[in-house]
Amino acid sequence: MPYIKGIDRNQVTMFPESIDDYITSDNPVRVIDAYVEQVDMVAYKFTFAKCPKTGRPPYDPKVLLKLYLYGYLNRIRSSRRLEDEANRNLELIWLLEKLAPDFKTIADFRKNNKKALKELFKDFSRLCKEWGLYGKETIAVDGTKFKASNSKKNNFNEKKLKRHIQYLDEKIDRYFEELEENDELEKEDRKLSEKEIKEKIEALKKRKDHYEQMEEKLEESGESEISTTDPDSRLMSSGNGTVDVSYNVQTAVDSKHKLIVEFEVTTQPNDLGYLSPIALQVKP
Repeated sequence: MPYIKGIDRNQVTMFPESIDDYITSDNPVRVIDAYVEQVDMVAYKFTFAKCPKTGRPPYDPKVLLKLYLYGYLNRIRSSRRLEDEANRNLELIWLLEKLAPDFKTIADFRKNNKKALKELFKDFSRLCKEWGLYGKETIAVDGTKFKASNSKKNNFNEKKLKRHIQYLDEKIDRYFEELEENDELEKEDRKLSEKEIKEKIEALKKRKDHYEQMEEKLEESGESEISTTDPDSRLMSSGNGTVDVSYNVQTAVDSKHKLIVEFEVTTQPNDLGYLSPIALQVKP
């Protein structure tokens, strides 16, 4: 018995007359499209909600919002993945009308519209309630760690900063010792010149100044940590026993259709004290 055969790639086929024919009437992307089209982007204060009259034209924020919501519904969080899908995914080709923003544009949209997206989420939750999509019987509340872009080396606490500063002091002292010993070194032995040593000392001093400024900033803020890439992220222990710079997202999910009812992004490493506030927020 032969295997199931595919279609000959060179065979001429009759394609539908439009891309719209590929998207069924009950496809969720039609809901995304209809919902976003009625959103007042100016009221929610999305960036470029009003198209600037000068400079290079930006993407309509509605296009990027549709892409963001599609990624959310299909568990695609990576900006690079969304860029790839926009170029090859037929649903997104239909939804975005063949536009394909690059990953940097997608990432900037999320970064620059955090407050607007949060307010829009609340509006979408109200809409789900009107449609009867929430059972309002059982709500599950839990915290999840989302790894931040901020790496561990760009996350500092008081102890780490003091360790770095001490290390730099020792390096600077050592270079000063080399300067004093420089005249006594044997000529045939290649050592750093006085100019090279002074350049290294200057570079180390700049690094030390940078760490000392961060130490002062940390002390003034009253916080225990400082992250240079994602300021709100903190060093947290994840479920698999590793430690990463992350966000702790508290989420309440309705049991009927597994829809998110409420969420809160926190900088606390544990869930202590968040169950009651989240539960009260979702209470009818």
